[in-house]
Amino acid sequence: MQGRVLLGATLALTLMGFAPSAFAQSGGEIKIGEINSYSLLPAFTEPYRKGWQLAVEEVNAAGGVNGKKLVVISKDDGGKPAEAQTAANELVSSENVSMLVGTFLSNIGLAVSDFAKQKKVFFLASEPLTDAITWQKGNRYTFRLRPSNYMQAAMLVDAAAKLPAKRWATIAPNYEYGQSAVAVFKKLMSEKRPDIQWVEAQWPPLGKIDAGPVVQAVAQANPDAILNVEFGGDLVKLVREGNTRGLFKGREVVSFLTGEPEYLDPLKDETPEGWIVTGYPWYSIKTPEHAAFLKAYQAKYNDYPRLGSIVGYETIKAAAAILAKANSTDPDKMIAAAEGLSLPSPFGEITFRKIDHQSTLGAFVGKTALKDGKGIMVDSVYRKGSDYQPSDAEVEKMRPKD
Repeated sequence: MQGRVLLGATLALTLMGFAPSAFAQSGGEIKIGEINSYSLLPAFTEPYRKGWQLAVEEVNAAGGVNGKKLVVISKDDGGKPAEAQTAANELVSSENVSMLVGTFLSNIGLAVSDFAKQKKVFFLASEPLTDAITWQKGNRYTFRLRPSNYMQAAMLVDAAAKLPAKRWATIAPNYEYGQSAVAVFKKLMSEKRPDIQWVEAQWPPLGKIDAGPVVQAVAQANPDAILNVEFGGDLVKLVREGNTRGLFKGREVVSFLTGEPEYLDPLKDETPEGWIVTGYPWYSIKTPEHAAFLKAYQAKYNDYPRLGSIVGYETIKAAAAILAKANSTDPDKMIAAAEGLSLPSPFGEITFRKIDHQSTLGAFVGKTALKDGKGIMVDSVYRKGSDYQPSDAEVEKMRPKD
């Protein structure tokens, strides 16, 4: 197995333009500082940690980065932007890391991005989905791996616009991610369907949803369809209360992220069927790239991957590719290396766009279903991120000049 991992890693680096001879340099190590909300959101962040740990092992088994061992120093931000900035400062000033990676919540991603801009430190945002991180508040030091709210909304709108529903309600957590997701979905949906009416909006606080009043308010508005942006424990409470009160019966539901195993699995036999969702149907992806990742992940952990596993894994693979191409830990050289960089992923090749530092990693879109008392995704199709990004001209209007 180790031999196959080494061969695979060497081949991947060769495909990226990094010949194995590039590693025949002096020893030492390169430190990466990683920050995430481990204590607040373990359902996502624990698989995410397993993903990046697997990637570190593979990178180092293949010779490291230009002959140097890759070392990740990880910190928990506790779900608080101020703690994330403190962690970032400690990683840079005390641990002497060469770059920062990670973060989950959008408000925390923005806080670390601002730190990176002020301190001139390279930052690869793994998970935060707000469009602001690469557009309205984008900066030259920040890159993002996961498909943005705009990209996932555009994927969902492709299906949602075909529904006959005219009266729509929205339910989303009242912080940066939820606000951004609702805003861009409404914009893109209304452009395709000017006949849409937005009849109700519910904004429960993150992690503190009182599902009864939320469900009651939406039901009273009598929408034909619902956009949901809730996730984690809030999603479970919403679904349970919605099922009890019949909120979803006879109504279409379009939902960000719900098809990801970390959010779908806790619903168990309460999983509502027929929701249009983005997610990660690991059990039905048959590509060679994903098969290789799945085999390595299951061999190491004796468990199935979650979407967090993919994000963590590809974060480190991307970081290593950037460092290898730059052949330097100088932030300006890493930025130059990352802009336009293409590399493999379990979902196929991805590229970091030069204009906004957004990767072209895509997402799967499908529907929820029940099988053996468990929620799954069916009719899933992978949507390439590059097909759901705005034009350069549109980005230039939104993104500030560095």
